[in-house]
Amino acid sequence: MNSAGGRHRERPRREKPAESADGAGGRSSQERSGRRATASHGGRHRERPRREKPAESADGAGRGGLLKKGVGDGRRHHMATDGGKPWALISKVGERGILEQVADVLRRHFRIVLLRDLLADPATHGPKIQVLFMWLQLPKATPELLALLPELRVIASGAAGYDHLDLPYLTRLGVRVANTPGVVSECTADMAMGLLLASARNIVQGHQMMMDPKTTVLPQWLGSVEVSGATLGIIGMGNIGSEIAKRAKGFDMKILYYNRNRRSAEEEEALGAIYCGNKADLLGRSDFVTLAVCLTPETTGLIGAAELALMKPTATLINISRGPVVDQDALVEALRGGTIRAAALDVTYPEPLPRDHPLLAVPNVLITPHFGTSTITTMRKMAQKMVTNALAAMKGESMPDELKC
Repeated sequence: MNSAGGRHRERPRREKPAESADGAGGRSSQERSGRRATASHGGRHRERPRREKPAESADGAGRGGLLKKGVGDGRRHHMATDGGKPWALISKVGERGILEQVADVLRRHFRIVLLRDLLADPATHGPKIQVLFMWLQLPKATPELLALLPELRVIASGAAGYDHLDLPYLTRLGVRVANTPGVVSECTADMAMGLLLASARNIVQGHQMMMDPKTTVLPQWLGSVEVSGATLGIIGMGNIGSEIAKRAKGFDMKILYYNRNRRSAEEEEALGAIYCGNKADLLGRSDFVTLAVCLTPETTGLIGAAELALMKPTATLINISRGPVVDQDALVEALRGGTIRAAALDVTYPEPLPRDHPLLAVPNVLITPHFGTSTITTMRKMAQKMVTNALAAMKGESMPDELKC
């Protein structure tokens, strides 16, 4: 307080920018909505000036008509920031959202807004959000949501697959899209080998037996099969498929692969992998078949009744790609009828399966809850890759993992 002529003036406080309910601040929704803040001066009240909203252009993009900035197009784009940080939307923090241990990676570079806060006050938050961080395929990039985000410039999805994104539609809106390939490969390959080993050696059944209070005699054999020296067929020799091959090599497995494009001779030699020119050849020769493909219209139903019939009756199917790659009805019949020995799945459709789904009643299937990338180390790497892509887009630069239709 300063004294001047017997009167006291109260210094006006700086008004903090609106914050979302992500733990970054504790302002109320009324304060976030920009209500009037007053300062007392001799019984009179002053209204603090409000920030003007950015001017809109008429580019007919269908999401408020705001101008987008592409790489090198020289057009200016309003930068909504909080202390230098661009605003970004996420679904939530916690279960079925971004874990707290991962969300802090995003907060270092972005002002995070939760979906619930956007929906509660779209007029305040919507025009400021320029980045959408998608995790577990949420928030979904629906036309209704995108209509609330007239300044959205980029969607950074935390996944290697991108079947949940309508790339042509997003491209027409001027929204750039990136995923997180590469960083998920090792973790997912570990999961593939874990499923293979657990299924081959009946590890889950053995655990259940030893936990059963009725067990008094140890079994001599549970139907386990050998892994070392067996033949592994990999369908989809991308980053994840290559990492699976590296691990299988350590088990002295013979490695076959089927891929849209053949790898170089140097890569084949390094991986110890043999190319199969057709899928049927690989299916007929493999003791274990691992699926490591992206979900596309071409790979949907890639393994059906005809393909399962080509496999050895002693073979095991491992799927760490996407559920719809396998015809689940055909798989149930193949497992029940002895067409193949077993299946080990980290993915199904839907997820989770309905509790009365017939696949859950088949004894020779092992199902895990799509957690091939679920380690804190890998999830933080994914978040950092999302940040790197988003920051590049904000600067109008090339994104390392940009998806284009």
